[in-house]
Amino acid sequence: MNDSHDELRPPPSPDAAPAGRPRPGSLTATSSRALVRIAAPELARRAQLDKTRGRLVIAAGGFALLFGAVSLKLAFATLFDPMVPKPRAAVRIPTGEPNVGRAAITDRNGEVLAVSLQVTELYANPQEINDPQAAAEKLLTVLPNLDRERLVARISPRMVPGTERPVEFAYIARNLPPRQQQAINDLGIAGFHFRPAERRFYPQGSAAAHVLGQVDVDGRGIAGVERSFDERLRVDRSPLRLSIDVRVQVALREAVQKAIADYNGIGGAGVLMDINTAEVLAMVSLPDYDASDPGGLQRRQDVTAANGQPMARQVVARPAVPTVVKQDQDPHFNRATVGLYEPGSTFKLLTAAMALDAGSANIWSSFDASRPIRYGRFTISDYKGKNRVLSLPEVLAYSSNLGAAHMALGVGPARHREFMGRMGMLQRLGVELPETARPLAPTANGWRDINTMTVSFGHGISVTPLHVVTGVSALANGGILRTPTLVAQSPDSQREGTRVISERTSETMRRLMRLVVTDGSGKGADVPGYFVGGKTGTAQKVGPRGGYLQDKRIAAFVGAFPLNAPRYALYVMVDEPKPNAQSHGYATAGWVAAPAAGAVIRRVAPILGMVPETDRIPQIQQTLSIPLQPGRPARPSPPVATAPQAPAPRGTPAATPATPPASGVAPAPTLVPPAPTLRRTEAEPPAGLLRFAVSPASPREAGLAPR
Repeated sequence: MNDSHDELRPPPSPDAAPAGRPRPGSLTATSSRALVRIAAPELARRAQLDKTRGRLVIAAGGFALLFGAVSLKLAFATLFDPMVPKPRAAVRIPTGEPNVGRAAITDRNGEVLAVSLQVTELYANPQEINDPQAAAEKLLTVLPNLDRERLVARISPRMVPGTERPVEFAYIARNLPPRQQQAINDLGIAGFHFRPAERRFYPQGSAAAHVLGQVDVDGRGIAGVERSFDERLRVDRSPLRLSIDVRVQVALREAVQKAIADYNGIGGAGVLMDINTAEVLAMVSLPDYDASDPGGLQRRQDVTAANGQPMARQVVARPAVPTVVKQDQDPHFNRATVGLYEPGSTFKLLTAAMALDAGSANIWSSFDASRPIRYGRFTISDYKGKNRVLSLPEVLAYSSNLGAAHMALGVGPARHREFMGRMGMLQRLGVELPETARPLAPTANGWRDINTMTVSFGHGISVTPLHVVTGVSALANGGILRTPTLVAQSPDSQREGTRVISERTSETMRRLMRLVVTDGSGKGADVPGYFVGGKTGTAQKVGPRGGYLQDKRIAAFVGAFPLNAPRYALYVMVDEPKPNAQSHGYATAGWVAAPAAGAVIRRVAPILGMVPETDRIPQIQQTLSIPLQPGRPARPSPPVATAPQAPAPRGTPAATPATPPASGVAPAPTLVPPAPTLRRTEAEPPAGLLRFAVSPASPREAGLAPR
């Protein structure tokens, strides 16, 4: 039995004491528990395990927290709110449009006249350049047009004048093409940097250069429309649409340029205007310049290269050296809005309209042009005059200074000056250009009879070409004067204006303008089917010290077309034309400006969608015709006398019936009775003032008596 129990007892532990004996140092059998001795390395190992276990627990907790946050984020993005993604920066996708800050300018048809494009500028930080001489030599291999000495000076380390602050920015070149930019990068020169910029380009070159103006190196408008609409072009990115039609602009420029070349003039101007809206469709001033190269640098380089001379090197950032140029030869001088010229005989249209509208004359009135007018030391005469009494239509057709002077004196100086002011000839025009001039005219106190006589045929007053064409537009459009504009108007818009003459006077003026072209000095401007009307004007130029210059004149034509349905007004002027064989030794407006105006109309009318009325020329011409010598309308029959009347004394003039409307056009009778002429009144006028009145005196007694 005992043996079986021994077999079932587990073997003793290796650390157990021998059977029957207690282990040395152990407790006695009566002790409650046994004591175990653990070595120091074991304790250290156990402590390290405990520390590692704690770190693992912390790491596991961190990973659990991280994965829990990711799981929560995914659950929120996919389950709770999947349709609302978090806002983030949008990816920039190139649109193909330059990132520029100035709006484009277009003509009325959307053709680009001015646009800003992104370019690259090269600048240097002198503080980063260790060897300016070597850096300049390398850069000149890519940009050979730079001046070496100036380049070295610009990239050399220096201080800002008057301060202790070093210069860290110096312009080197602007408008670099990508190929040059890459070549400069390949040089590997420290201290040279690039930055994006913008440059204003004018794709049409010199077309409309004076209208568009220009911008400075920082993109700010300094002239023309660029200056007038500078804020609008910088704030509003939508294109600015002008009233200019670039097709008409080019045609007008080429016609004026040809007239200048044919007659060896020093310059010229031209304006085409819509008479109903006062929109300027074309404005030319020659000589002009390339709007993309206003300083003429490219032109000078081309001329130098053609002469075989080396081109001078220049640093692009260097300001241009000013060159003294006479104003009338400066390509930046806008003759159309700044040039002040005596308008010459073109003003006779205004004189006739004034007299007709005021009632002081009518189309059958006659004026003595048989002898010169002497006023003090002044003498007024006609150029190749008829030396006889002229009717009002003949005064315009034959361009009589004497007839215009008598016509204006019938109105009087005060009303004459008031009419000139009403027509806008005494103040600056409100066109959208900063370059405008105020007319030169006598003051109100200084406007006397001699001024009325000379201004009546365009002398003694100086206005711009835009003044003349604006005034004639009002004469042809029904009598409404509107401020000229360079901004395109909507087709159905009605621009406000001021009535300056009656519609009936305007109708009569259209007939008189047509008469000048068919029977007068403006024959060269006639174009079949377009019924052109207008007036030529030749005036001597005034010298810088006063007085007229011999053999220096202005030849101009102003008119409208088609007069059967007036739509456009045109002004063409050549400055200082010279006679040639083609003009038979003449350089007057009838030979110079009128044919140039006809060439313009012949070319631009189809562009503007106008078809010539060739099938109805006789019928339309009949509606516009007016005789050179209109007669008085038939007088009404006298009432039947109820009682015999004593005969009037011999020599007593018969009573004159009431005058019909001043601008009325009456049929010409077969007999033309004597027309009233001008004579000096019997009343004593104030000092320095002459008054004239209508008198039935004979034509030989008319005119100003010599003093």
